[in-house]
Amino acid sequence: MLDLLKKYFYICLSVMLLSCSSNTKTEKIKAEVFFNDPQKSSFHISPDGKYLSYLQPYKGKLNIFVQSLERNEVTQITAYIDKSVKNYFWAGNEKLFYMKDKDGLQHYQLFSVNKDGTKTSLIETATDTRVEIIDQMKNDDQYILIAMNERNPENFDVYKLDINTGQKTMIIKNPGSIVEWISDKEGNVRLAVGSDGVNETLYYREHNNGEFKPVISNNFKNTLKPLGFTNQKNHIYALSNINRDKLALVDFDCSTGKEIKVIYENPEADILDVIYSKSSNKLSYLTYEISKREIFFLDNQVKEMYDDVRSQLPNQEVKIIDRDQKEKSFLIKTYTDKDPGAYYLYQDKKLIKLADLNPEIKADQMCEMKPVSYKSRDGLIIHGYLTIPLNKKGENLPCVVIPHQGPATRNVWGYSPEVQFLANRGYAVFQMNFRGSTGYGKDFQTAGHKQWGKKIQDDITDGVNWLISEKIADPEKIAIYGYSFGGYAALNQAIYHPDLYQCAASYSGFINLFTYIKGFPAYYKPYQQMLNEIIGNPKLDADYLKYASPIFQIDRIQTPLLVAQGGKDDRVNVNETNQFVKELKKKNIKVEYILNDNESHYFRDPANRLAFYKKLELFLDKYLHPDQY
Repeated sequence: MLDLLKKYFYICLSVMLLSCSSNTKTEKIKAEVFFNDPQKSSFHISPDGKYLSYLQPYKGKLNIFVQSLERNEVTQITAYIDKSVKNYFWAGNEKLFYMKDKDGLQHYQLFSVNKDGTKTSLIETATDTRVEIIDQMKNDDQYILIAMNERNPENFDVYKLDINTGQKTMIIKNPGSIVEWISDKEGNVRLAVGSDGVNETLYYREHNNGEFKPVISNNFKNTLKPLGFTNQKNHIYALSNINRDKLALVDFDCSTGKEIKVIYENPEADILDVIYSKSSNKLSYLTYEISKREIFFLDNQVKEMYDDVRSQLPNQEVKIIDRDQKEKSFLIKTYTDKDPGAYYLYQDKKLIKLADLNPEIKADQMCEMKPVSYKSRDGLIIHGYLTIPLNKKGENLPCVVIPHQGPATRNVWGYSPEVQFLANRGYAVFQMNFRGSTGYGKDFQTAGHKQWGKKIQDDITDGVNWLISEKIADPEKIAIYGYSFGGYAALNQAIYHPDLYQCAASYSGFINLFTYIKGFPAYYKPYQQMLNEIIGNPKLDADYLKYASPIFQIDRIQTPLLVAQGGKDDRVNVNETNQFVKELKKKNIKVEYILNDNESHYFRDPANRLAFYKKLELFLDKYLHPDQY
């Protein structure tokens, strides 16, 4: 009898423990932990492999630091406290070249500096000049190649820049249609891409003093993207979807304008990235992604290195982010969906950890990002990702839907602080790659043209209805939130489907497509016709653009809104947003407004970003958990 009682006791105890574990509350992690800026980021290695460089905060702003690998000494190269260093690179072995935000309006100052921090030189440019780097010329300690629109805001000319003196010498004048210049490994500009707004033309010359001649022209819906030169005369590597749906890696002969052979193609996905060594004209590997990132190796030496790294760091995604000139030392970044990852130096088959991106994040406290797919109402397969909170069954959950920015971008599998922050708060997070997203072929992407306010929105709605039909989402507790185009989509969803969402949040979301199209800077002028084809023609498609612009649909809005906007946003007119919010308040619509006067489209100040996410948390909690109020 005693044994039976003991057995009964242990059974009851087991049931209680199982019951407790299934209802275990997840520890709430502070927002500050998720949105910490990394202490070290943007690692680069000097061409000779003797020095590492990286960005690190100094008095709240990102500055450049250089570390000697031989002596393990670190030197602070810059010490700005007003604005962060935007980006930088090694220009030869002795100097670094960097850009610094001037006023928050994407106007940048250019500088060169010695690797010991001495002789900082400002590169003088006219106001509002935009600079693009053509070639870092790692084997040259004196010059880099840049493209600038200093002469004419609409055109980028090619300059050779002396980084010791700051002197700029124009070497190629833009005839008026060139939108991209490409150099060979010797620093000679031999390829150019021109555009008339609808058609793109590839130009080529055999040598530095030759004349650029047209090779092939294509409608912008087709792609021939040059990657670099092969070791065979007149041949280049390129990504091409000409006469095919998916982007393939090809060998292309510029002398004949013909594709010679397909090096690699995948029938289900575009190639996303190709890692190419300019110094040796060699391909390393390429990637594509349907559900998760896949790698196809084109260099056995690189594959051996990858296999060795993976054996030392199992179950980690691995990316090469830089290498020295002789390709003996590699900088590597790792990550998973639950881990923001770390930076490593790989030398002589040894891995040296350089920095964690966010050491406060514990992978066992994060949530799995699961690839999912569903069918749109007109039969397209829409891929996406679903993240379920820890200790929760994937049933009847409050859910936050996040359409991505773009729309010509995509969601990818990996760590997202935004997704993990929301999942930690108990929300299922749903992301979808609606039509118009990249990575799934030409037909899928062009299916989104002139559909910003129509079929793209249908794809989002169909995804939400799929969540409900699968009993994943509680139909009474669904919110939608997005940034940029995602914010625009969130507003449109609230307009078109007020009964589907309890609330909607827009961070820098477009509200007026007429203003958005008109507001592109002068150097986008060659693309104007293309924008009219992708978004809509302000003259011919005025009724549609009005229907698709939230500012003209205020009378249809009933859903509580959170709107966040930067006062210096160059894509969304702040005066229009102010008026938009004012009119909503007049209608007694519940709207909360965050206006950061000194921010642009993306909030760069860490304090402003953190304040936004804290406000977003309270906003969602208010409408998806009304029992707590």
